[in-house]
Amino acid sequence: MRFMTTPDNAAETPAEAPDDTAPAATGVAAQDWDTASADPHYRAAVVDLLGALAYGELAAFERLAEDAKLAPTLSDKAELAKMASAEFHHFERLRDRLAAVGAEPTQAMEPFVAALDGFHKQTAPSDWLEGLVKAYVGDSIASDFYREVAARLDSDTRGLVLAVLDDTGHAGFAIEKVRAAIDADPRVGGRLALWARRLMGEALSQSQRVVADRDALSTMLVGGVADGFDLAEVGRMFSRITEAHTKRMAALGLAA
Repeated sequence: MRFMTTPDNAAETPAEAPDDTAPAATGVAAQDWDTASADPHYRAAVVDLLGALAYGELAAFERLAEDAKLAPTLSDKAELAKMASAEFHHFERLRDRLAAVGAEPTQAMEPFVAALDGFHKQTAPSDWLEGLVKAYVGDSIASDFYREVAARLDSDTRGLVLAVLDDTGHAGFAIEKVRAAIDADPRVGGRLALWARRLMGEALSQSQRVVADRDALSTMLVGGVADGFDLAEVGRMFSRITEAHTKRMAALGLAA
């Protein structure tokens, strides 16, 4: 997934917009990094999170560069190249942050390489349109997950995570191209809908497996380190992610 990455801040996913009515942050979410990182378990969870994000951004850069080879026009190639460059800059910010907090970036990323590479191998697109849907739908699922976690992070880490999840432009680009393709040949819609459903299943499975394999991350999610998460909330979190996926499918003109 960015575990994938190209987040979507488009209007069709209002859950991602800032909530001015949200209660004031408490606990870890109200602390800065220097204060929160005094807890070694919290620090380990954040290093894991940043490591996963960093490798996801690096993989997204590589994938977008590969997708550019499938682009039908020079203009499309240039757009994807610009997005790939933005993903690499996100990776650099995460790498530098890991180093700044005393973690070795390569070591922090290493635990997530097999899972993320496995996901991308299992979901390799067969054409240009499948690549667009994968980046938009698949990456956005991961972005939703990270945004959910970010709400429970210290203020410094939260700001960084949200910054690297900024939309690189892929959302609007994918919607425009996929809708145009479906208008030109409605049969394309059925094939891409099946593909998107497969991506959804693979993405959620990979997310759950990676979290389960990393004690610090799983502890964060169920409330042992960060604020507000319990097992029931984890279930609600994945329900919200599923609902956002349905909205993205509609934006693409596809059936969920």
